Amino acid sequence: MANGQGQAGSDRLIPAATILLLRDGMEGLEVFMVVRHHQIDFASGALVFPGGKVDKLDMAPAVRERADGMDGLDDWEFSMRVAAIREAFEESGVLLARSEQTGSIIDAGRLKGLEHYRDPLNRGEVGIADFLAREGLRLAGDMLTPFAHWITPNMMPKRFDTRFYLANAPEDHLAVHDGSESVDSVWIRPDIALREAEEGKRTIIFPTRMNVEKLGHSPNVSHAIETAKKTPVVTVEPQVTKNEKGEPILRIPAEAGYSVTDEPLSAVANVAKPKAG
Repeated sequence: MANGQGQAGSDRLIPAATILLLRDGMEGLEVFMVVRHHQIDFASGALVFPGGKVDKLDMAPAVRERADGMDGLDDWEFSMRVAAIREAFEESGVLLARSEQTGSIIDAGRLKGLEHYRDPLNRGEVGIADFLAREGLRLAGDMLTPFAHWITPNMMPKRFDTRFYLANAPEDHLAVHDGSESVDSVWIRPDIALREAEEGKRTIIFPTRMNVEKLGHSPNVSHAIETAKKTPVVTVEPQVTKNEKGEPILRIPAEAGYSVTDEPLSAVANVAKPKAG
């Protein structure tokens, strides 16, 4: 993985992280996705995974004292995983954390009592280290499996350096959108998400679509996580070029393991709102 240094336009890259929360549904693997608020300047109205920017408080030394499974990570990768867990809590209400007293993942009852922290964390009024210390919690970083790494093309005015992680969602945690950054949410099979996007019922931007499709190769949570553990993550920074017809395209590396390597630039740039009906 690249660490955000030495990339083209790296001084403008915004570190970000996202989690693909997974569960086994009645008909196969499901992933939790939220619909972005239409007033948000990036991917507005799109179906995305919970996630967001790394906060400077995610890098506080005190966080390391309350994190499981993240020993030996450099500051960059550590902060990404902290941000992924924090953002999932803020946006979906799912918290990958253990009770310091029991060593077990917190249950639904305990989670309900922590609900009031979601907004203060989102607004930066409470840092993640203070939250964990107050409530006697430890981040379950060992529940995260690296899945993908995408960097926004350098033609874009706002560029993100984003890590994608897989996590098996605790069974009794009720995932629900926050009502501000995201206005709707759904547990959905990857094939259904792709079909509804094809039919114009949903908007899914290119990186999300590629990772939904990649996830869809697994029939269940266990397979998805085990496959990710065995598969090296290849950084994807789409390059603007032209195909043999002279049409502008985005090209991604074949070794990243996605079904396509070229995407028409018009399809990427034209993120239309879903059709009515």
